[in-house]
Amino acid sequence: MALETEIKLSLHPQDLPRLLAHPMLRGNEAPAARLLNTYFDTTALELRGARMAVRERHTGARVLLTVKTAGQSVGGLSQRGEWEVPRPRGAIDFARFVDDAALAQRLNAWAPSLVPVFHTDFTRRTWRLAHGGARIELALDEGELRTEVGGRTRRERILEVELELLDGPVDALLDLAHTLVLGPEGRSERALRLRPAQRSKAERGYALFRGEKPGPLKAAPLALRGDMAVREACQTACLACLAHLQANEDGLLAAGIDARHLPDPEFVHQARVALRRLRTGLRLFRAHLPAPWVAHWSAHWKALADGLGAARNWDVFATETLPGLLPDGDARPEARALRDWVHAQRVAANRQAVALFAAPGHALGVLAFTRSLLALPASRGVSDLAAWAQQRLHDGHARLREQAREARRLGPDGRHELRLALKKLRYAQEFLAALLPPRRVARSTATLAEAQTLLGELNDLSTAQALLAQVPDTVAPARVAQWQAGLQAQLDAGLLALPTMEAALARSPVPWR
Repeated sequence: MALETEIKLSLHPQDLPRLLAHPMLRGNEAPAARLLNTYFDTTALELRGARMAVRERHTGARVLLTVKTAGQSVGGLSQRGEWEVPRPRGAIDFARFVDDAALAQRLNAWAPSLVPVFHTDFTRRTWRLAHGGARIELALDEGELRTEVGGRTRRERILEVELELLDGPVDALLDLAHTLVLGPEGRSERALRLRPAQRSKAERGYALFRGEKPGPLKAAPLALRGDMAVREACQTACLACLAHLQANEDGLLAAGIDARHLPDPEFVHQARVALRRLRTGLRLFRAHLPAPWVAHWSAHWKALADGLGAARNWDVFATETLPGLLPDGDARPEARALRDWVHAQRVAANRQAVALFAAPGHALGVLAFTRSLLALPASRGVSDLAAWAQQRLHDGHARLREQAREARRLGPDGRHELRLALKKLRYAQEFLAALLPPRRVARSTATLAEAQTLLGELNDLSTAQALLAQVPDTVAPARVAQWQAGLQAQLDAGLLALPTMEAALARSPVPWR
């Protein structure tokens, strides 16, 4: 089995001429080749369920058969197993070339049921590059995905760059990707719209066949091990957060922004959750990481999270708060004016969120962070990660109990700080859950989540008041004043629950024993 290590980058069509003008692509170009590929699966899509792909590729007179296994992809960098041989004549015996006996047996069981599912048809231009002590193949693919469903043809454009590591350090692959994104001038302000892509052609083809649109993705459980070094634990946690972020930004960009149709608000919400989790990971491990590195990347990801805040606030107000204030059946002019004004603010904020993710600077940041994370120096001083995790959470719970006692005295600012502390501690517990007793973790996390919910509701009320304060005086001033009074009444009632919440936090079960 060959282990394929590559970076996939999606390219904006308007930036294709500038990519081809990049100094790295002068010379060493192989003749272009047209690649016709057919992907096979059972009618129940069992290979997809196993995260594998079987592909037949026609290139000129050659026909190749390829098997690809599930891999991992983050920051555009992916690694997966691959077997490729000339297409055998007659029935296929996967055991003849797949050297994983269990996998070959599964494939042979599926073989009689394999049928074509979708096709890729593209022209590939390739360059062999020497960069950073590595040999790398750069492939520029331009064409389409195609599938037949119900007698109709579905199509989707392919325009992407693949960088495959032939030999040498992975760092060189990430550095080359960064160099390409900077564009032919090598300047960040003139960077190409060349984004790290998480989804393979196979994943896109299956989605096209099923008519699936990208959906919001929640964070997957993190499986740290007690024998991990701190650096490895940090890398595992941060890369998982980055994958969570990229999955949701991809969905947001794919949905686009239309004044008549906005994307699922959960995309922005989950992207912000991913960023909060990422910053929590940096904070959690910071004592064992280079201080300037932690400071730089904490500030970088905080700036992105802050840029998404307006979109999240207007999404919550428009989809949760406003319907309770303004019934759908209210068709009076002032009601329509309010809805239109709120919708315009929401559209503008979501467009800002999309622009942040689509900007070349974000792609440069993802690549640079991935590269620097994988290059972190080995850490010392922690021989037992589980014991270290217990001590970190012990300190975190002590600080939380102190903040809970202060929150009521400090008012809205104190409640906001307590809510942030709750989130940080909850995310830290989720990171370290695999190292702790599962039942204790579940009970402790449930208590934190309940308190976080209450504080989140109070925060939403305060945010709604702030957003309503922005409504122009010419748009239903009497109605807005009435709502402000009602929101304040709800806020005052919610504050009465704080002493009970504070007491619950003070006696909350600890997750480590």
